[in-house]
Amino acid sequence: MTVKVDGPLTASPRLASPWTRGAAAAAAGALPALAFPAPSLWWLAYVALVPWMLLARAAPTGRRAALDGWLGGAGFMVAVHHWLIPSLHVFIVLIALLLGALWAPWGWLVRRLLGGTPGRRPVLAAVVLVPCAWLLVELVRSWEYLGGPWGLLGASQWQVPPALRLASIGGVWLVSFLVVAVNTALAALLAVPSCRAAAGSALATAAVGTTALWAWAPVPSRSGESVRVAVVQPGVINGPQPRFDRGEQLTRTLAGRGVDLVVWGESSVGFDLSARPDLADRLAALSRDVGADILVNVDARREDGLGISKTSMLIGPSGPVGPGYDKMRLVPFGEYVPARTVLGWTTSVGRAAGEDRIRGDRQVVMDAGTVRLAPLVCFESAFPDMSRHLADDGAQLLVAQSSTSSFQDSWAPAQHASLAALRSAETWRPMVHATLTGVSVVHDARGERIGPALGTSRGTAQVYDVPLSSGRSPYDRLGDWVPRLAVLLLTASGVYETALRRSARSRR
Repeated sequence: MTVKVDGPLTASPRLASPWTRGAAAAAAGALPALAFPAPSLWWLAYVALVPWMLLARAAPTGRRAALDGWLGGAGFMVAVHHWLIPSLHVFIVLIALLLGALWAPWGWLVRRLLGGTPGRRPVLAAVVLVPCAWLLVELVRSWEYLGGPWGLLGASQWQVPPALRLASIGGVWLVSFLVVAVNTALAALLAVPSCRAAAGSALATAAVGTTALWAWAPVPSRSGESVRVAVVQPGVINGPQPRFDRGEQLTRTLAGRGVDLVVWGESSVGFDLSARPDLADRLAALSRDVGADILVNVDARREDGLGISKTSMLIGPSGPVGPGYDKMRLVPFGEYVPARTVLGWTTSVGRAAGEDRIRGDRQVVMDAGTVRLAPLVCFESAFPDMSRHLADDGAQLLVAQSSTSSFQDSWAPAQHASLAALRSAETWRPMVHATLTGVSVVHDARGERIGPALGTSRGTAQVYDVPLSSGRSPYDRLGDWVPRLAVLLLTASGVYETALRRSARSRR
């Protein structure tokens, strides 16, 4: 692509072909995936959208810009979820095309505000409205039945302390807004020479505003209490009984180490404990030997005949303590097949669930002696609202029990583990991310990592001293105010645009 000074961005002959342009859009949309783990090139997120935006800006028509947005969105979804290809095969392309359509209005808006030779006002409007449109896409695709909020752009900043401080104010949504705003200003700076002053002012405002928020934002105050948590990660072990035995063996090494809580990963128990009292007795004896409650996750067919559920259970010296928690938000195709009567045939092609898991109907806070903990199972840690509601319910410690063993050699384990930093920063609650096969991590209430991360090559029991915090974060108090504001601003701009057009018609 070439840039005309004070003129529209035009496509070079190499992009004249619709197929070439479509491939370029998909590749440009895939670029931001490198900002996420495992590469974790977090800084790339602030420039990664620029090629995609320049392409949409140069589209000859609004319809073509919408198509660029669509194909770029599909490329982004495939790149961020590429580790699902062995499970979904060609269906990942179909799903990506379906979800990629959400970016079509975003591509159209980029051209509408930045196309041709925009003035200062459209450029400044773009720095606000283009991020708002991006947030609307993230909000819609975060619906659990569309796959959930995996790969939100702000999540790429999980290891950046100032970004985590912003997350405590407006959640991951505020971080996403900032990242897209910077990309938009940079795109305008490169493509619209006549408005470089406005684009530069927008970048300066973003830098100053972010610094001011970072300096102003309150930080969680430590309560003075701490909890000693052990994470048991057995490693890659085939079969539910050998996995249970290995978890038991590793847990026994914790005796005499002053542990307050032991956490096993998702599917760590492959039998319904009500049907296997021998295993329930072994867990209770293990709790007595170690001197701590044990949080396990049962993934098994229930004795009551209701089906298969993933249930987090707290086991004390006398057996189960309080009510268990049944996983509420299931992985599409992995744990249930949407519209199974229509799409049930997918089980014969990919690794779709042969039987739908039972869905829980409420979140649970558990009392484990010295700490009130709240479990999340698997990709539930991707949902900001779930951890926020648990903090509101009085949880002092968030625990995500996970297993990504099906994607052991991919980017998935590192991507999943990174979410704990965001949920901790958002809620001011420390979070334990415990897995069967890695990556297991622990983060404090500011989102900073505590102790070592347990990689996918390790099988061990690791002890962490986790400081507890008090108070409520601004995000916890205010909720999802950032996406709500984005919807309001987009609606207001649409009403304003409509009023302008009607006024112009009336003057003719």
